[in-house]
Amino acid sequence: MQIIAVSTPALTLGTNCLVLGVWQDLTDTPLLGALDLSLNGALRQSVESKAFVGKEGETLLFQTGSGMPAARILLVGLGSRADAGTGTLRRAAAEAGRVLQQQRVTDAALALCEMPPASCKPDQVWQALAEGLLLSAYRFDRYLTQKRDELPLPLETVRLLVDRESDVDTAASAINKAQQICRGVVLARDLVNEPGNVKSPQFLAVQAQMLSERHGLACTVLDEEQLAREGFGALLAVAQGSARPPRLIVLEYRGGDPQDKPLVLVGKGVVFDSGGISLKPGEKMDEMKMDMAGAAAVFGAMDAVAGLRLPINLVAIVPAVENLPSATAYRPGDIISSLSGQTIEVLNTDAEGRLILADAMTYAGRFEPRAIIDLATLTGACVIALGHEASAVFSNRDDLVRQLIAAGESSGERLWQLPLWESYGKLIKSDVADVKNTGGRPAGTITAAAFLQKFVPDCAWAHVDIAGTAWEEKGTACCAKGATGVGVRLLVDFMQRV
Repeated sequence: MQIIAVSTPALTLGTNCLVLGVWQDLTDTPLLGALDLSLNGALRQSVESKAFVGKEGETLLFQTGSGMPAARILLVGLGSRADAGTGTLRRAAAEAGRVLQQQRVTDAALALCEMPPASCKPDQVWQALAEGLLLSAYRFDRYLTQKRDELPLPLETVRLLVDRESDVDTAASAINKAQQICRGVVLARDLVNEPGNVKSPQFLAVQAQMLSERHGLACTVLDEEQLAREGFGALLAVAQGSARPPRLIVLEYRGGDPQDKPLVLVGKGVVFDSGGISLKPGEKMDEMKMDMAGAAAVFGAMDAVAGLRLPINLVAIVPAVENLPSATAYRPGDIISSLSGQTIEVLNTDAEGRLILADAMTYAGRFEPRAIIDLATLTGACVIALGHEASAVFSNRDDLVRQLIAAGESSGERLWQLPLWESYGKLIKSDVADVKNTGGRPAGTITAAAFLQKFVPDCAWAHVDIAGTAWEEKGTACCAKGATGVGVRLLVDFMQRV
């Protein structure tokens, strides 16, 4: 999709469809008044009859006939201006994109925000609108071979209208920023949506190598033999039930001062999770292809950061495995040695993500990081605690978690902090090893984080559990059914703050 910033009066623009935003409490602005006059009072009648009043998510489509340069007018409700933010604009643009695709419109103009929210700067407005359009355009349909001509047509060109000619360059910069970020989101969604028969640990390694070539990143991939030689006992234990060997994938982006310590992102990369010997129920097991959404978020964030050329040093580490039951699979009751030297009693082979992350975070210490942020679809308990509205966050530094929460509010990928008190560590104390890999059902999300904390090197650290936010069951305007790409926009927003 090509999004172009232009300074042209909205009602004079020739286009297949002109999209206008309507605040619920401001339905009589000068632009809307002029539009109503051109439509012979149709807008006013719709408002008075309550057919359309500007509630968030409402849409109303008019055929203009020969009375206007635009062939159609699409009104999109924005809700209350007093309560609005960038998320409101992002969702409204996505809703507009959804309707336009359904109507098979390929060329449109967007004047969605005549009176922006007071809390939003102009560049934030334009970035949010562009993000909404781009996110709504995503579809994972590469394996469909029949009736492709019935699929919604993608938007090809959208002109984003700005008030002044002097704003065009700033708007164009904001649009470019949105395009770089959304490219990372699309990459993350594609990786998660890929089926398990395609998506092996080596497949993820190839994706990393392609990122490396695209952006000039350093890429290191450790194979099974190298992992054994280094002592990645926890990662190898999880992988040993699968015929597809594991990989540890490392990408390095150096955009900051060479003397600056890097930020390290660690993403859980379980390409398919059957639960192993502790086998999951069959219902919805197909969705366990998404158990590498943390890895996908890390790759997507790296793609966006490199595309934006952010002045930061960044390392991405992905432990990639497949968790399957077999004659060679690790068992409940096994005691394994991790890269850190700590021993782990395995009580549940379906608590595998924390095992591979433990070794990955120990390895991250070799980069002398200023901070580590790990992302993982780690616990079903997180879905019970927070549903699908927010990801859980834990940290050993108050300033780090505050910055992440602020980035979550700004990006729309919200976080909620859960406690990590010392007393929770007692629940994962083992009688026969240094630690056990599950503390049982009570506080399952917290005890998983407490387990991870035991393997964090001496630096700031945050853990983000995206189990409830990585997958969209029904589909929304911003996200088709399937992978959400959660974490990419959160991380990019965070990295622009530090």
